[in-house]
Order: sequence, then C-alpha cells, then structure tokens
Amino acid sequence: MIEVEMKIRGLMMDPTANTPIVILKDVVSDRMLPIWVGPYEANAIALEIEKSAPQRPMTHDLLRNLITQIGATVDRIVVTDLIENTFFAVIEMTIDGKRMMLDSRPSDAIALALRVDCPIFVNEEVINSSRNTIAAGDMDEDDDESEDAESDDEAPDADDDLFGDDDESEWPDDFDDDVSSDYKM
Repeated sequence: MIEVEMKIRGLMMDPTANTPIVILKDVVSDRMLPIWVGPYEANAIALEIEKSAPQRPMTHDLLRNLITQIGATVDRIVVTDLIENTFFAVIEMTIDGKRMMLDSRPSDAIALALRVDCPIFVNEEVINSSRNTIAAGDMDEDDDESEDAESDDEAPDADDDLFGDDDESEWPDDFDDDVSSDYKM
C-alpha cells in the first residue's frame, strides 16, 4: 500500500451545503483532497491552526493529554479508505515499544495530528478513487460533487452538484499561502 504525505492546506465552507471542508495537499505535488467534516471538528482544527487556546481543554486536547500521560506517542495518522462515500482513518501510536492502530474519523485524526505535530498520510488508492481529488490548476473545473450536510468525513454523492450552476464563482482559483484558513469560527 502506497501512502502519500499530505499537509492541511486550509479549511473552507461548501457553498451549497454550508458544511466545512478540510483541504489536504500532497507535499510533493499539486494534488489536493477535500474531506467534508462536521462543524465541531472543523472548529477544533481551526483553533489549532490559529494557535488559539481555549480556556478549558477540548476533546482533542484531552485525547492528546491522555496519550502523553500514558507514555504513548502518536507516530502519524493515515486516511486509509473511502467506502460508500465515507473516509476512514487510523491513528498510529507507539506505547511501550508496541505499535497500536486506533480507528478514527479523519476529522478527529487530523485535529489530533495538529496537536501532536505528527505527519498526515493518505492511501494512494483513496486519492485515486476519490472523485473529489483535485489538482491546484483544476480547482475551477466542473466537479459534479456534493455533500450531505448531516454527515462528516464523507465524500459527496456523484449525482449531486457541489457548486451549483456557477462552479467557477465559488471554488477558489488558488489558495493564498499567507492565509491558513478561510473558515470562520
């Protein structure tokens, strides 16, 4: 299984469903992978991107603190699969010299990865099979994708139109490197 290292390119809102999207970008190419996430997970990701510290620990902070307290380390997270429009991920950890893999939603794994500063990987087959995979130069092309606003970490159904009738006006032509997130909390 070939895995591709990716970085968080940003957060944005799906203009049709008004649902947050995490954009992952391949570190060695222009390929990008959008993953629709829930509002709470998007907020947790945005807080960490912006380095805003809440007054009390959020769930992902609690998880990081627990992992640290039991002497484990998070080695990396991997988006492993895309089944029936739902993304799957694992958190790979080491505790007492033993490797452990925890099943996770990609949004939770990404929020944790930001907090522990570990790499994010995506299985090459997930990138290839996702009809939502985009190249930086293709961001204004017709995507024929959409999102069910009720679920997170799901890819849109192929029959839905993600950006309505005017695709080019909603999907940004390029991401500004100086802005880590367009998502507003």
